Amino acid sequence: MIRLIPGDPARVLAGLMASEEDVELIREQLGLNKPLYVQPFTYMANLFTFNLGVSARTDSPVLYEVMARLPNTLALALSSTALAVALGVPLGVFAASRKSSKIDTLVSTFSIVGISLPTYWLGLIMITVFAVELHLLPAGGYGTPAHFVLPTITIALFLMAFIVKITKASVIDSMEKEYVVTARSKGLTERVILYKHILRNALIPVVTIIGLQFGSLLGGAVITETIYAWPGLGRLIIDAINNRDYPMVQGSIFIFALLYALVNLVTDLIYTIVDPRVRLG
Repeated sequence: MIRLIPGDPARVLAGLMASEEDVELIREQLGLNKPLYVQPFTYMANLFTFNLGVSARTDSPVLYEVMARLPNTLALALSSTALAVALGVPLGVFAASRKSSKIDTLVSTFSIVGISLPTYWLGLIMITVFAVELHLLPAGGYGTPAHFVLPTITIALFLMAFIVKITKASVIDSMEKEYVVTARSKGLTERVILYKHILRNALIPVVTIIGLQFGSLLGGAVITETIYAWPGLGRLIIDAINNRDYPMVQGSIFIFALLYALVNLVTDLIYTIVDPRVRLG
């Protein structure tokens, strides 16, 4: 699909004033002179040795550049997920325990708004308010804890809204199970029933959505990283697309896929911790 983007990467690298011979030489070095149906097989053969190729723009190994940016993306994804979970799960449980109340309505409204807000719009609003108008936080970049605040909140708000919605629905569903009636008949307090029995049984769908969203953050924080000039994988892939750097785009997407698969594996393992029935099954 990257080949469908208008523009010739060989011409971009060679420059507008380069001769056709120079352009053809670069095209040969990149392997772009081979038929399109041959190029994917050549690339996949190189993957067996974990050779992601060389960047057409910087002439350095793709794997080296990707691994240099990966810690920044991981840091942003972890901080955003931690904030979203820390606020989203308690809010979801709180709303479920007060079903049909004003608090429930308020939390549900917040959840819908959080899911509906476009990330790029929210990011620009955050920059305008906290960086441009109030001068409280940096508008972008990386290096200090203050640089984490705006991008973390921008990503966490969307994820937190999802977690609140799923947690609330899952807790309400668990409240209707027979084991809750049994727990009440034993004289357990509502607090113990809610947090020791209901919440643990309701966590499976919550863990699922957290795992899926965290995996998406690793490859889907492209817009946020671009808005805040965050030096992560998302920004790297945008720059690579603009420069028609095919090896860098393909290598970044390959790493994204590996990380997503790894996160899903870890999520499956967490199921066995949250719910022993999964392990016994």
